[in-house]
Amino acid sequence: MADQQKKVQEPDINQLRKVRREKLADLQANGKDPFVITKYDVTCHAMDIKENFEEMEGKHVSLAGRIMQKRVMGKASFCNILDQSGNIQSYVARDSIGEEEYKDFKKMDIGDIVGLEGEVFKTKTGEISIHASAVKLLSKSLQILPEKFHGLTNTDIRYRQRYVDLIMNPEVRDTFIKRSKIVSSIRRYLDGQGFLEVETPMLVSNAGGAAARPFETHFNALSEDFKLRISLELYLKRLIVGGLERVYEIGRVFRNEGLDTRHNPEFTLMELYQAYTDYNGMMDLTENLYRHVAQEVLGTTKIVYKGIEIDLGQPFERITMVDAVKKYAGVDWNEVETLEQARALADEHHVEYEERHKKGDILSLFFEEFAEEHLIQPTFVMDHPIEISPLTKKKPEDPNYVERFEFFMNGWEMANAYSELNDPIDQRERFKDQEEQLAQGNDEANTTDEDFLNALEIGMPPTGGIGFGIDRMCMLLTGAEAIRDVLLFPTMKTLGGVKSENGVSSKEVSTPNSEPEKIDFSKVKIEPLFEEDVDFDTFSKSDFRAVKVKECVAVPKSKKLLQFTLDDGTGTDRTILSGIHAYYEPEELVGKTLIAITNLPPRAMMGIDSCGMLLSAVHEEEGEEKLHLLMVDDHIPAGAKLY
Repeated sequence: MADQQKKVQEPDINQLRKVRREKLADLQANGKDPFVITKYDVTCHAMDIKENFEEMEGKHVSLAGRIMQKRVMGKASFCNILDQSGNIQSYVARDSIGEEEYKDFKKMDIGDIVGLEGEVFKTKTGEISIHASAVKLLSKSLQILPEKFHGLTNTDIRYRQRYVDLIMNPEVRDTFIKRSKIVSSIRRYLDGQGFLEVETPMLVSNAGGAAARPFETHFNALSEDFKLRISLELYLKRLIVGGLERVYEIGRVFRNEGLDTRHNPEFTLMELYQAYTDYNGMMDLTENLYRHVAQEVLGTTKIVYKGIEIDLGQPFERITMVDAVKKYAGVDWNEVETLEQARALADEHHVEYEERHKKGDILSLFFEEFAEEHLIQPTFVMDHPIEISPLTKKKPEDPNYVERFEFFMNGWEMANAYSELNDPIDQRERFKDQEEQLAQGNDEANTTDEDFLNALEIGMPPTGGIGFGIDRMCMLLTGAEAIRDVLLFPTMKTLGGVKSENGVSSKEVSTPNSEPEKIDFSKVKIEPLFEEDVDFDTFSKSDFRAVKVKECVAVPKSKKLLQFTLDDGTGTDRTILSGIHAYYEPEELVGKTLIAITNLPPRAMMGIDSCGMLLSAVHEEEGEEKLHLLMVDDHIPAGAKLY
């Protein structure tokens, strides 16, 4: 049915595109080509007029924007113009703009960009408007915008074609305006505190400063392999050595990791370093910075995220990692003396660890498993084990721990800070340990950076440093549910090659494909039928339901599992885990309609109860297993039962 509807609608859309091209050709033939226009003088924006109507009433203005609505009524018409600030109505009358110009206006389409002059007034219904004296076509839109009442709702298309998303969804435009203001506010605060903004290399020989796998590339001119930076740290510390006592950088970093609601392989990081202070100074700076930004951008220090109020005006909680594990897991790590004891506790509490993990690594795993999700209000988690902190100064009173904190809100890590290690001998030993971890299979471990060690030997003062995830900060301050909602152009999987990477055809007018795709199954092997008999009564008890994917994330510490948050029609979210990460990235599946068995007993997987099973089709092709998750038409509602 959906295919039939598509075949009926598609020629109509193609015909509309064809008509727009014909209109453009007619304009060009009559010397009215809009694309030869190079400028238009704009005196104000829509919101300037609406917010200052009393001052602007009766004044002559000019603005430019996109036609979003148009009602032609004989000798007079109304249209709605969208610019960066918002919408405003215009009254366009033949007697005001001229008969020939009015004919041209009537031929304009939704999506066309126009310049408009006129007098500010208020209609009889009280709507602030512009009485047009001239309307000039500045750019002809040759595509069709989404239907105006429903807008652009498909999340995949929204992310791939952000330009359309910004046109159709004012809340999206507002989010990115706020993001710009957040970054500007951060800069103003730090500049006022005496920090210098600097720029450091993105292409590096040694990608250090964080536990992450880098992207690699080749520089042809030097015939040398380089990496994209995973952090800003090591170069900024070199500047502290050089005598620049307060430095910061806001820039892109790149980590070759998965995609989910809080992770994108390229993201914006802000790191700063301040000489002659420690991690306590970084805590004070973080509190003040967050309050400043929230107050300046939002006008309040209280934010609401998914219905939960987070108060940035109260003193932020400070707790050690050991105390957090004791509070939320009931395990006192002060009583754990050996690696064997740590492993026994992990086994007892179903915390998965690797053979290479040491006692401090297992403490960190306990914290991630039991404590993180509870840290909703602003919280500094201090004093991390040395095993997970290769660039941090040891605590003088206990060398098993370091002067490091992670800042949490909403259960998310928002920032990471150190009393920076400035002992070059100790740092070399830490790098040596990281090299050993790399050899044991930890592809996120650092490698030795000899130039950085040389800088430390020149001498670095006691220093506090911190890294902020700008994207997560923007998520909380704008109410965005996924990191892709605060990235203008998030990383997406290519669809069908470069020319159609955003699902856009390179053809001017496409025609439905009447020939079905021919698929070669000659090299495909499937499991024999009826390998196991199931009686009808047993099968009929399975409850097959349509489910909508609300959220999909990679399960931490698992290379196979994806965690689905599903709408099953009951009003309560359902969690199902599925070992299909080798075949799908989480972002591909959000918004899809799948089929699940929903009446299976919960099954614990990686400490998470999986309540059901998603259905997939598997086969073998040339010796390799292939898997396809069963997806159905989005018109099927969540909870629909399959018979």
